[in-house]
Amino acid sequence: KPDEASAIRNTLKKGQVYVKKLNTPDQGGREIKVPDGMIHHWFGTIFVPNTKLEPLLTWIQKYDDHQRFFKEVEGSKLLSHNGDTFKIFLRFVRTKVVTVRYNTEHTALYRSHGAGQETSRSFTTKIAEVKDPGTSQEREMPIGDDSGYLWRLNTYWRFKEQDGGVIVECESISLSRSIPFGFGWLIKRFVESLPQESLESTLTGIRDRIPK
Repeated sequence: KPDEASAIRNTLKKGQVYVKKLNTPDQGGREIKVPDGMIHHWFGTIFVPNTKLEPLLTWIQKYDDHQRFFKEVEGSKLLSHNGDTFKIFLRFVRTKVVTVRYNTEHTALYRSHGAGQETSRSFTTKIAEVKDPGTSQEREMPIGDDSGYLWRLNTYWRFKEQDGGVIVECESISLSRSIPFGFGWLIKRFVESLPQESLESTLTGIRDRIPK
């Protein structure tokens, strides 16, 4: 849409993050319903100045160092790397009203689209909430039997080199447990705000932490 494209350009020119909540319809245009679940679908973009695509991707793919780059990542490790496929461990920590930690594993696939353009997609293969972190009682809760703030996470990335930098776009689709009846006023706002804030934090982390 022309108006939206103009709004995105103006936001990026100001050095800000553009973030928008998206709908998730089925092929018939109807809202997708998930039994006992909530879908969170967001789009975000940011301009990273004074860099090129290749060094940006090389930096992003240093998965062992992500705990140094992104405030929501408490631990990170590259599990395996084969060509354009990366398998990664990340421990997420998310704090707002309550603090939750998750041990997660992801597969990230990269694809080149010619000079100055690249895409990637990442999907979780494991999400386990951590109970009593940092203590001798630390353990992973049974998958599917936890707080349910994060059940699934897929991200779709686009990178385009232009105007002396790189435009980074991310579409994030995550799944959380539905809010139990009677508790919506306590945690609904918390659950719904996490995906947006996480996306904004990741994009600003890319822009602000990459070496120039």
